[in-house]
Amino acid sequence: MLIGEYQHTLDNKGRIIMPSKFREDLGDEFVITKGLDGCLFVYPKNEWKILEDKLKTLPLTNRDARAFVRFFFSGASECTLDKQGRVLIPANLREHSKLEKNAVIIGVATRLEIWSEEQWNNYTDDDNLSYDSIAEKMAELGI
Repeated sequence: MLIGEYQHTLDNKGRIIMPSKFREDLGDEFVITKGLDGCLFVYPKNEWKILEDKLKTLPLTNRDARAFVRFFFSGASECTLDKQGRVLIPANLREHSKLEKNAVIIGVATRLEIWSEEQWNNYTDDDNLSYDSIAEKMAELGI
């Protein structure tokens, strides 16, 4: 399971060291794509396949479904780690997530999220992000 929060920096080529705690779960090949809330989503191949299969079942006649599938797949990139445990984040994905230097990598059970440090701090400092109100909403969903 992918859990935890780690701070890292991008080098001048756009590479970031993947925390060693996540490397085994990611495997040799994984997928990075545009995420929601301004971050990047990183999926191990097996989790990507599950998501891909679900997205393939969405109706082509539904405009929102088509838009989401386009957004999700057009930004996707198959990636590998180099011998130093680094991954090159493509320029379009760095631009999407506003990644420049400092980054935060978080585990979210079945995927990782890569945030610019500034975006992560803004997200977690958001006055609208009340863990109590989120917990209440989760209770409504049966969690």
